[in-house]
Amino acid sequence: MTMTGNTGNNGRTLLRGARVLGGEPLDVLIDGERIAEVGSGLDAAGAEVVEAEGRVLLPGLVDLHTHLREPGREDSETVLTGTRAAAKGGFTAVHAMANTFPVADTAGVVEQVWRLGRESGYCDVQPVGAVTVGLEGKQLAELGAMHDSAADVRVFSDDGKCVDDAVIMRRALEYVKAFDGVVAQHAQEPRLTEGAQMNEGVVSAELGLGGWPAVAEESIIARDVLLAAHVGSRVHICHLSTAGSVELVRWAKSKGWQVTAEVTPHHLLLTDELVRSYDPVYKVNPPLRTEADVRALREALADGTIDCVATDHAPHPHEDKDCEWGAAAMGMVGLETALSVVQHTMVETGLLDWAGVAERMSGRPAAIGRLEGQGRPVAAGEPANLVLLDPDYRGSVDSACFASRSRNTPYQGRDLPGRVTHTWLRGRATVVDGKLA
Repeated sequence: MTMTGNTGNNGRTLLRGARVLGGEPLDVLIDGERIAEVGSGLDAAGAEVVEAEGRVLLPGLVDLHTHLREPGREDSETVLTGTRAAAKGGFTAVHAMANTFPVADTAGVVEQVWRLGRESGYCDVQPVGAVTVGLEGKQLAELGAMHDSAADVRVFSDDGKCVDDAVIMRRALEYVKAFDGVVAQHAQEPRLTEGAQMNEGVVSAELGLGGWPAVAEESIIARDVLLAAHVGSRVHICHLSTAGSVELVRWAKSKGWQVTAEVTPHHLLLTDELVRSYDPVYKVNPPLRTEADVRALREALADGTIDCVATDHAPHPHEDKDCEWGAAAMGMVGLETALSVVQHTMVETGLLDWAGVAERMSGRPAAIGRLEGQGRPVAAGEPANLVLLDPDYRGSVDSACFASRSRNTPYQGRDLPGRVTHTWLRGRATVVDGKLA
C-alpha cells in the first residue's frame, strides 16, 4: 500500500558524516521526498546541512501496535498528539489499534482514522481493523470492506481482547488470506485470566494478587499457529511475553508456517518484581513477567524468532493510573522511549547491532503490515523516511517533556541511553534537534 501525506515542498538536505546503520560515516543527500545520493564528500550546494558526526542514521521506525485512542478517548490521546509522540520517538509510520469508541470495525471508522493521520502530517497512520463486531468475539467484522476502503486495511486485531472462539479465528484467517491480510492475535485465554492482576508466580503469591499464568498466553498461541497452518494464512502474535511463547513460535517457524511475532520494549526490560511497589504504572496487559522470560525474549529477538519490536503504546489519563492497583487501567506509553530501551537492552548488551535494530523496528514491521515506502534501505532512490539518533546521549526520562497527551511511563526518572535528534517523513523534517518541527 502506498501512503502519501501532507509533506509539502521539501527542498534539499545534506546529512554530513552520519553513521548509516551504525557503520562508517557517510553523507546522505535528501532531495524532495527521496534520498538522492549516499557517499563521501557530497556537494552541499543549495542544501541545508545537518552535521551528523557520531550519530546513527536508520530508516524511519514502524510500529505495528499503537493505541491512538481517537475516536472516543481523546482525553488520553489523539491522532495528532500520538503521531507527534511517534515522530519524537523516530517513527514514520504507526498502526492504530481498533479498540476505539466506536470500534474500528467498519470502513467508515477506519477511513476516519486514516484521514486524521493524513491531516496530522507527523507520521503515516495505518488503521488496524477489528476482527469481530464491537470486539465482542461473536461475529466477523467487515474485513473485506475495510480492506477495500481508502484505508486499505491489511492488519486485523481485536487487541485488548482475545479472539478466543476457534471457529471465529479460523474464519478470520480464511477471509484475510484472499487479500494477503494478517490477523494479529492478543493471546489471552479469558477463563484462565479472570480477575488476574499480574504474572502468576512467586511474586503474585507473596503479594496475594490474582495470577495471570503464562499458559493463558501460550495455549492461544499453540492453537492459532496450528489454525494458521491448517488454513495456510498469516497470523501475527501481539506482545509475546513468555519463554514458552518463544518456544511455540520457534517451533511454528521451523515448520515453515506463516507466523510472526512482536515483543514490547517494556517486556525486554522490566520484570514482575516491580509490582512489589504496587505502583499502577507497572500494570500492563500482558503483565510484566520474570527475569528468565526477559532473557528469553531478548535472545528470541536477537535470533529472529521474534520478528520485531512493537510499542503497544497505551496512553491513559492521570485518573486511570493514579489510583489503587486493582482499579487502575492496564497499559504504558512507549513511543518516545522505545528506541532508547532497545539500545539499552539489545545494542549495549551486544545482542543486536544497529542494522539489526533497523530490521526489527523498521524493515520487518513494515513487511508484516505490507507498508510500501516504509522500512526501506537507506539508499539512493529510496523514500526519505529517516531517523537520526545520538547514541552517546545519556539522560533521565522526564514525562513532562513528552508529546503524548498521557504520562503513564514506567521509566520516569530512569536513565536511558540515546536520543532522537531528527526525524524525516518523505524528506520533510518532523523533528529537529529533538524538538517537533
